[in-house]
Amino acid sequence: MTVEVLAPRDVQTTLNYHAPLDTQPPYNYVDEPPAGVPRSNVGEDTRPVVVHDARGKGDTLGLDVSGFQFVHYPSVEKDFVDEDKIKSVYYAEVEDILKKYTGAKRVFIFDHTIRRSPADQKRPSSAPLRGPVQRVHVDQTFVSAAERVHHHLGDEAEQLLKGRYRIINVWRPIANTVAHKPLAVADYRSIDPDTDLISTRHIYAHREGATFSVKYNPGHRWYYLSDQTPNEVTFIKCFDSDVDKARLTPHSAFHDGTSPPDAPQRQSIEVRALVFDSE
Repeated sequence: MTVEVLAPRDVQTTLNYHAPLDTQPPYNYVDEPPAGVPRSNVGEDTRPVVVHDARGKGDTLGLDVSGFQFVHYPSVEKDFVDEDKIKSVYYAEVEDILKKYTGAKRVFIFDHTIRRSPADQKRPSSAPLRGPVQRVHVDQTFVSAAERVHHHLGDEAEQLLKGRYRIINVWRPIANTVAHKPLAVADYRSIDPDTDLISTRHIYAHREGATFSVKYNPGHRWYYLSDQTPNEVTFIKCFDSDVDKARLTPHSAFHDGTSPPDAPQRQSIEVRALVFDSE
């Protein structure tokens, strides 16, 4: 048996993969489920993995190669507590970033999520506070991606869907260098889309989408960016209509046992965008 040699900042940890809790098709309710119905029928299959440090390996990774990319791109926004400012100022920055690094002609941002603990919230915000998601997943499926274009862009969708379109999340730390619960991303070249990806109903109050849960595969190769700062973003590809490119990247927060216990808890913002090669 070959023993893998770890680089100094590679992390031995565990990730939570897909495990069915019953024989029904997998589902997850975003809001409160009907009375007597469990919120989800997807459990956790916890497996040991190595998450490799991607620093210095940018020439072997990239959105179209591995499904993710790390980019140095400072923001004028620092606190991310004013929802109006996030949508008016930061959304414009994200649109510029995506156009610059993907060559896209049009970007439509459809939502964002801020993850921080109540102790790190500097002032009241209308946005709900959420913690890091420690479950391997992909935010879209091959079917739900097209449905999302229709949902947001209506009459324009059919024409836009004739060209290449992508869904890309732009993930950025807030305030501090990431120590606890960094973000792991899987190299698309190491997954088997036909067997690893499990379509899971994502049920909202007034509509339904879908995400991919991910089954364990010992061939998966995981990466993170060690000591990622607020000036560095991670592009997470959730869908690509070009079947000759990396089409997505499973991702998850993970426990890094080497992090200093007294380091600040992770804060982050993740902006989700439809990215089109045509206007």
